Amino acid sequence: MKTTTKWVSHLAFDSTSDNNHTVRLDTTKDGGSLDSGMSPKKMLLSALAGCSGMDVVDILNKMKVPFTKMEIEAESEQTTETPTVFKWIKLIYKSDVSADQSDKFKRAVELSQEKYCGIAAMLKKHCAIEYSIELM
Repeated sequence: MKTTTKWVSHLAFDSTSDNNHTVRLDTTKDGGSLDSGMSPKKMLLSALAGCSGMDVVDILNKMKVPFTKMEIEAESEQTTETPTVFKWIKLIYKSDVSADQSDKFKRAVELSQEKYCGIAAMLKKHCAIEYSIELM
């Protein structure tokens, strides 16, 4: 696995993966940049949600649980001292899984968080990750 991250302008960078996908990382105009991409910490929260979301979708498909929508909200609070790091992370998994299948949805999320998601495993070494599910 490899990425190459190149400075664009101000505090903006474009990061390209070894399979040629590019994302923009930046900060706000108040932070001294262009507000042209996600901040690195927001990207990390998105990576956690995406990693776990992929697990949950895969597990639900293997369980043959029908759904058409999946959404994951990720929230964190940061410390005030430098370097600012996450104090905690909260995830809310939302799907239109039917109520009678909600136990399988909950189990898929648990499996992702406790066994499969590598991003969650890394972040849990630093801060607590809480999660819940909601039916849409």
